[in-house]
Order: sequence, then C-alpha cells, then structure tokens
Amino acid sequence: FEALAKMAVVDSVRTGLGEYDEPLLSEELGRFQEWFVQRLLGYMPTAPEQAQLRQFFVQLIDSALEQPRVLVHRDFHSRNLMLVSDGELAVIDFQDAVVGPVTYDLVSLLRDCYIQWPVVQVQEWARIYHSLLRTRGLLADTDEALFLRWFDWMGLQRHIKVLGTFARLYLRDGKSAYPDDLPLVLHYVREVGDKYAGEAPAFADFKAWFSLRLSPLIAQQDWSKKR
Repeated sequence: FEALAKMAVVDSVRTGLGEYDEPLLSEELGRFQEWFVQRLLGYMPTAPEQAQLRQFFVQLIDSALEQPRVLVHRDFHSRNLMLVSDGELAVIDFQDAVVGPVTYDLVSLLRDCYIQWPVVQVQEWARIYHSLLRTRGLLADTDEALFLRWFDWMGLQRHIKVLGTFARLYLRDGKSAYPDDLPLVLHYVREVGDKYAGEAPAFADFKAWFSLRLSPLIAQQDWSKKR
C-alpha cells in the first residue's frame, strides 16, 4: 500500500491533471446501458427503467464526489503493476490519471477485474489503508464505516463502468478476450448491490431490475459460464 499512499498524498491542486468530476463519472456509467445492456445483451430499458438507473447512478456519483480528492491512476490493478530488477514497483498505463476520489485506486487494486481476493481479506486491507492514510493526515475526519461505504460504492461505480467498457472493447474494437473477464466483474456488481439493497432504496431497485431483466439474458451468454 505504500506506493498507493504516496500517490494519494500528492498535492492534487498542483498536478495539472483533469478532474474526475460529475460529467466524467456520468459518461463512464452511461457506457453500461449503451454497450453492455443494449448492444451486448440486446435489451432496451423502458423510460421508467432508465429514470431508475439515473437515480441510482446519482447516488454513486454523489458518494464519489464527497470523498477527499487525490491523484488517481484510474487503472491501478494487477496488469499495470510490475516488479523491476531492483525489487521496486513499476506502475504503467498512467496516461488517464486524474484528480479524484481517494478510494478509487484502492478498490481498483483490491477488487481487481482479473484477480479475486477473499472478501474478508479485502475488507481488512481496506481498513489497513484507511488507517495508513489517517496517520498521514489525509482522512483525519473520516471514520472507518464511512470509508468502507465509499470504498464499496466507488467499486460499484467502477465495475458498472467496466461492464460497458469491456463490452465496447469486444463489440467495437474486436478484442475477443474481454467477455471472459465479465463474469468476475458481474460478481462484484451483484455482491455490493446485494450488500446495500437493505439500506438504500435505489440499490434495492437496481438489484431487483438487474435480477429480473438482465440476469436471464446474461445466463444465455457463452461467456457467462466461464467463471
């Protein structure tokens, strides 16, 4: 976590990077409906369903925007982290870095789209990182419960975006390997959606809609059976 923490405490005001703001977060989430739901699964949400989705996305975006702003790599996961000859950690694919939510890179690493870690271990790692940043003065006023909710909801935003992005890479760009990575991403979406369905009505609505409308279509896909 040391490399990640070093990035987090960078003075974001002077980075010269773009902002991970509401328009960018919204654009990312919009990929889900266009590319995953409509183009990959062939389902067109009704007007009420689209309004319901927008309301759900507003909650995810608001959670992201209320977090402390730090340097965000945006793809801080296993495929972009490499050990070099001297044992140091090399980070690649950082051209899309922005200033954004403090939990974004953490959840990218711990809920990696390509590698799955045990749930209990992920929660413990997230708590350790929260404690590390508190000692460095970045999250002095943020308790653990709020940090973990930020972490979960940020991961949900990311994974909903990834469903659309992977579908687009497959359908538009002809990258045939990406459907094989969808089942793990779907697992994360369902896991966090289920966790908060009893606490937030928008999450309950999303879970019900996803189960009723999308899950049967997902089950028909060949890639859905590969996890």
